[in-house]
Formats: sequence, C-alpha cells, structure tokens
Amino acid sequence: MSDRTVTLVLSGGGLKGLAHIGVFAALEERGIRPGLVIGSSMGSLISAAWATGMSPREMKVRALRVRRRHVFRVAHYDMAMKRMLSPAVYRPEPLEELIHSLVGNRRFDDLIRPLLINTVDLHSGRQVFWGLPGRRDARVADAVFASCALPGIFPPREIGGRTYVDGAVVENLPVRLAEIASADPIIAINLTEVSTARSPDETAGFAATYIRGLEIVMQTQSQTSLEHWGGPPLLLVQPRVAHVSMFSFTQTDDLITEGRAATLEALDALPAPLHDLADGLYPRRHVRVRIEPAKCIGCQLCALSAPDVFRMVGEKAEVTHPEREWSPLDGRYVHECPTAAIEFDEVAGPREWREKTA
Repeated sequence: MSDRTVTLVLSGGGLKGLAHIGVFAALEERGIRPGLVIGSSMGSLISAAWATGMSPREMKVRALRVRRRHVFRVAHYDMAMKRMLSPAVYRPEPLEELIHSLVGNRRFDDLIRPLLINTVDLHSGRQVFWGLPGRRDARVADAVFASCALPGIFPPREIGGRTYVDGAVVENLPVRLAEIASADPIIAINLTEVSTARSPDETAGFAATYIRGLEIVMQTQSQTSLEHWGGPPLLLVQPRVAHVSMFSFTQTDDLITEGRAATLEALDALPAPLHDLADGLYPRRHVRVRIEPAKCIGCQLCALSAPDVFRMVGEKAEVTHPEREWSPLDGRYVHECPTAAIEFDEVAGPREWREKTA
C-alpha cells in the first residue's frame, strides 16, 4: 500500500483533535501517503500544519507547548458591554495567533500538500470547502479560523465579504466530499463518539453544556452519513477519546498516543490492503450477541431498532440471529439498552466459526 495514496478525512472534536497528530505518525510509520486531506474544525488546523510540510514529530513538539491561554481567552468586554449581541464567549486573537504560527500568510496555492477545509456560510447555510477550484484565493489561516469558529464559542470569520463558521454544524466528518473529490480509498478519523457518560461537573456552565450537546449532534451526523455507506473502501478510525473533554489541555500526549494506536489497530484489522477491498465500511468483526434475561425490562427498544436481530417473546427480548458481522457503526443497540442487558463476544469469521463448532 506504500505506493498508493488515500484520502484522509479529519473530524472536529476540540482539543481531542490533537489525536490527529498521532494519525499522521501512524500513516507515516506504515508508509501510507495521503493524496488529499479534508479537515473540519480542529481537524483543519492539524491538516493545515501537515499541508505546509510539517512532520508529525514537529507537530507533536508544538502541540505539547500549547496551553489554555493560547486558545481560550474570555471576551469579557464584549460580554459585558454587548451582552446578548456579543459575537462569542472567547476572543479571536489567541486562536488567530496560534493558527498564524503554523501556516503564516500562505494561500492554498502556496501549500506543498493538497488540503480542503470544511466551513459553512453562516447566512446561506451552504457548506463551503476552501481549497477547491474557485476557493483557493483565501488565506489558509482565515479558512482554518472559520472552520474552528463554533457558533457562540468563537466569532465567525469574514472571507471575501461573506461570513463563515465551523463546517461541523453541517457535517463534522465530510466523507461525502471525499467520495467525489478522489478515486482513492478513504481513511476517516471520528473523534466524537459519545458512549462515555459525562459527570455533572463536566457539563456545568454554558460552554460545557453547549459543547456536550454539539458532540452528540456531531456523532449522530457521522453515524447517519456512514450507516449505509456504499462508496469506496472506507476505514473508519475512532480513537478512544470519548472520556476526554473538548477543552482539555492536560492530556495532549495521551491523545496523540491514542490517535496513533487506534489507526494502527484499524489498519491491522483489515483482511487485505485497503486498496484491494470491496466498497464498504471497514474494519469489520464477527460477534455473537446475547441478552441477560435478568436485566431485560422489556422496553422493546432493541426489537424496534434492530428487528433483524431481536424480537419480543412475552415481556422479554430474545436474540433471533446472534452471529453478526459488524462494521464500526453496527451494534449501537448494545450501548442504547437502558439496563445494559445486551452483551456480545467477538468470534472468528463465519468459515472459521463453522470449522470450530462442527
């Protein structure tokens, strides 16, 4: 696979986006070269640094130096004087300075690696990708800031007389563009999986509550766009960062390490190189689903959401087809069961399973 390129899609996720540095490190380690990178929000910041020629090692060194004051500084004056007309909770200057330190005043034609940045025109609601033909005259720094401008968190960015905000409000993991922009297989990095519960302390205050709600919306978006994926081979990598706050500055090294580990794990789970696989979503695994009858309260949620797997027998749910092949998005009913009555075990593939049980 080292002589073939992939399209890399990097989602937003606040400071969780530092995991993308580990993704680039893993791809470099395996000799996999992105022919195109599409970034949303924090994914646009990391991908823009890569597009300037920066190595994963240098990105990590810079990331470990970043502190809260380099990104978040409360807009006290605007909030006090403008109140409900304040453009955002945080001032733009710290983030502007951080972005400029990475990409300078470059425009898209000045980049040495291909990059697309996901934003949304605030007034029309249209998704706009900077870096496409006709959208290459902007400063990369302005496009990145716009892509990071979560409404209410950072102020919108004006480019060419129009106002833009974070593309994650429409599509946090823009795989649809990846499908039409390149014939290469896709590696998509999703950082907004929300299975880990948040404590009350972690959702206290406007910003934390807003961000948590946004995480849930973004995960739902990604799941909807991918659950019936019929495009080119797509490797979905979901680093285990659900427990990390989008505002955390204390786990940078852990995030980078997890981004690398999750990418290598997903690549190793493929039955063949990505370019040799049939269309669809990967990696896949074979599981056996079961229900703990003592925990089942008969709410019928599993039978309604997955009637091909469950049915109701009296007041309890029953598994009708326990052996399943799961993509990374399958099996959501395990986490959605209110009493954790649904469990599963990973098993060998169908042929191997039949041989072992014959």
